[in-house]
Amino acid sequence: MVLLTALWGFQQVTIKLIAADVSLVMQAAIRSLVATALVLLWSYFKKYNLFERDGTLVAGVAAGLLFAFEFVFIYGGLAHTNASRMSVFVYLAPPLTALGLHFFVAGERLGALQWGGVLVAFAGLVLAFSEGFFSGINTWVGDLCGLVAAFLWASTTVLIRATSLARASATKTLAYQLAVSAVVLLLASFLLGEKGVTAVNGLVLASLAYQGVIVAFASYLAWFWLLTRYLAARLSVLSFLTPLFGMLSGVVFLSEPLSAYFALAALLIAAGIALVNLRR
Repeated sequence: MVLLTALWGFQQVTIKLIAADVSLVMQAAIRSLVATALVLLWSYFKKYNLFERDGTLVAGVAAGLLFAFEFVFIYGGLAHTNASRMSVFVYLAPPLTALGLHFFVAGERLGALQWGGVLVAFAGLVLAFSEGFFSGINTWVGDLCGLVAAFLWASTTVLIRATSLARASATKTLAYQLAVSAVVLLLASFLLGEKGVTAVNGLVLASLAYQGVIVAFASYLAWFWLLTRYLAARLSVLSFLTPLFGMLSGVVFLSEPLSAYFALAALLIAAGIALVNLRR
């Protein structure tokens, strides 16, 4: 699980590294296309029937649309903020998810500890956003994109838990999200006037493989495998490491600046994630 959080945290760095050669939203589209093909192959060899009529089509397409626009804001927002900052803002999603589940899914009520986690995470949000707004770095547009992406991610999770997708297999739910997002992201890249792929080299291929094969396909399958063998609550607590790995990756590999205020904000958000995921 620690390895997975490191992989997820490093993804924003790989996006930034090839931004000059592959447009940002186009990277997201290629990521979804590659992962969709791999999920279809995986399902074929594992004999999963992804096309069985089970009443999940409408909810699945809705989840795919939310997933797609989440990545429009993540990838598009990286043009306006640092990879380290984007990682922290996107991972406000777990506290937002807990808040949404509290109101929309029976049996998912927050206890006092989880409410405390939500408040701590939002304190980190206020500190991080204000630091970006007043620091003179001018990252607030990208930071806002990260916040919107976190809200869309949380909305996707709540939708999955509150609809017929709750009864679908994890592979089918992932397939819905990847397939729908591949189409939407390609269209979004075109509508945004992106140049697309302007150069192909070893770094470009490695980055796209990392995003599509390792993160969007292999790491998600590994996550679902872990959920079948270990308690979800104990695994989820460790998700607080992802924004910390993301912050450190941006600083180490992209030489991004890191202020004491933003480091404190990241720690508050990470603490909020851990508190929200502690067993009630």
